[in-house]
Amino acid sequence: MDIQNGTDLLFKDVKKIIEESRKRLASMFDAEKTILYWSIGQRVKSDVLDEQRAEYGKQIVEQLSFKLTQEYGPGWSPQQLRHCVHLATVFADESILSTLWRELSWSHIKTIMYIDEPIKRDFYIEMTKLNRWNVQTLQEKKRQLLFERTASIRKPEELITKELNLLKDEKVLSPNLVFHDPIFLSCLGITNVKMESELEDAIVDELQAFIQEMGSDFAFMARQKLMMIDNKNYSLDLLFFHRRLHCLVAIDLKLGEFDAAYKGEMELYLRWLEKYEMAEGENTPIGLILCSGKSEEHIELLKLDDSNIRVAEYLMKLPDMRLLEKKLKQSIEIAREKITANEEKACENIL
Repeated sequence: MDIQNGTDLLFKDVKKIIEESRKRLASMFDAEKTILYWSIGQRVKSDVLDEQRAEYGKQIVEQLSFKLTQEYGPGWSPQQLRHCVHLATVFADESILSTLWRELSWSHIKTIMYIDEPIKRDFYIEMTKLNRWNVQTLQEKKRQLLFERTASIRKPEELITKELNLLKDEKVLSPNLVFHDPIFLSCLGITNVKMESELEDAIVDELQAFIQEMGSDFAFMARQKLMMIDNKNYSLDLLFFHRRLHCLVAIDLKLGEFDAAYKGEMELYLRWLEKYEMAEGENTPIGLILCSGKSEEHIELLKLDDSNIRVAEYLMKLPDMRLLEKKLKQSIEIAREKITANEEKACENIL
């Protein structure tokens, strides 16, 4: 080996060592920064809360900000101190925070800590860790109301908490945390389609964007998957494999609203995949019917979850977030009312 090649190889190895060290140092610095902000927040919070006066709290934060800026320079604005107090308020238990700063940056934590509902906050924490989202992706998922659109939101809070705990403690991912409803196809540039093949073409052409909307663990396997049953040919629109669910995911695209007959078609596809395509050690295939509209009562009566089938509505363009949020909150309330009614009915039967 000549000197030039030897030097180039040495430079490459040393550069790698330096880059890895810089990443570790940056991570350590970020973690220490989070701990610092929490400790400051705890101290300020205890002082302010002792007085129980809003005006006193405002004055003490402004005066502290002024003194810290004189001593240490910019970075200690009243707003930053309020971030510190909020951090210590939301994560009052330091042990909970200590598990976060090992995996999430201060920017992640600052975004998450302003989510009011604890169950919603836990959802974004676990999904960020699972998918390794950067801060921009996390903020985008929040803006698109991922929590509200996830299938689990239609379940009682106890079950959602159980699924999140399974993910956090045992790294077991529930299908309900994977499939979202509705799915926005605006990322594909779709504004109108007249044939299912056009929808399929658009999804395949912009597969990366579609998978990002669906979730990062989807691997594309086939398009128009051919199945022969009793000498009759059937074709499944799209076939994926989900890495963490460890199962095949069959996707059937429909232009119109959901129809009860679609359940039978999807069940046939899933049984065929289970018999001929499922590898040893894999979980049972899951079906996703993607349509332009759906009836909650149809889905409830057909007991689709028991058949390992999900239905998601697709939207050609991103709607006004306020309208979507209102619609989703109404759906949540309806679901919770049904749960309450069922519980009351069960109690009456016992009595």
